[in-house]
Amino acid sequence: MFEGFEEWDVSVSESVTLHGRSGGDGPGVVLLHGHPRTHTTWHRVAPEIARAGFTVVCPDLRGYGRSSKPEPDERHEVYCDRAMAGDIVALMRDFGHRRFAVVGHDRGSYVAYRTALDHPDAVTRLAVLDSVPILEALERADARFAESCWHWFFFGASPHAERVITADPLAWYRPDENAMGTENYRDMTRAVSDPATVRAMLEDYRAGLAIDRAHDATDRAAHRTIACDTLVAWSTRDDMEALYGNPADIWHSWVSGELTSARIESGHHMAEENPTQLTEILTRFLR
Repeated sequence: MFEGFEEWDVSVSESVTLHGRSGGDGPGVVLLHGHPRTHTTWHRVAPEIARAGFTVVCPDLRGYGRSSKPEPDERHEVYCDRAMAGDIVALMRDFGHRRFAVVGHDRGSYVAYRTALDHPDAVTRLAVLDSVPILEALERADARFAESCWHWFFFGASPHAERVITADPLAWYRPDENAMGTENYRDMTRAVSDPATVRAMLEDYRAGLAIDRAHDATDRAAHRTIACDTLVAWSTRDDMEALYGNPADIWHSWVSGELTSARIESGHHMAEENPTQLTEILTRFLR
């Protein structure tokens, strides 16, 4: 897994060290995983992008995998997307990339677009996979959204979520070793079996319902947009089209750079289920 990549732990602040892998040579690209995955979800994609001529950096987000899990705070600032975006900028600078492309899937896509909004001088290109901005999702939350994305509110608002998940995390998440690949499966199951990881992942959702939503609202009111070229891609066998039709239509008001879109013939975990098409689309966009 990740042939030719280096595994590392990099301190990005006094309280946070990120774990991950990197490889390749060329312009920097950072790949950000979603919930409840770790950086190893990219194991079928990252080496191919590196072979296409990029330096590919795959971290575990703050709170996920083997990265630091700092103590939460009442306002959920510790696990907000703005804090995580700061981690990514510091990480890429440590690797010598003051400018880089960022690709994010699921929860990682929120960190990705927050990085582009907060650090426009650092982000050259942005790809968001299986998402719309958090504010837009919450404003459109109807009965259909509640049926397919009920876990947002269970994770983010229920006082029972942590106890329920940690009672049997593998029964809760039901990971498929055959679909994921053995080493990726082991990395993810080790992570979710740690109660500290579960707490941190729930904090990510709590921040999403509160401070992340507020940051989006402030940016929209101030007419702040994503200046770099942006790719919006989504899985055809997930719920994105059922919820939003063409998700790219929602992103138009958030992006002032050129916006392109793509459909991936896959279920939600596209990097594991259809890495070939995803790699082709990302490589074409990043060049």
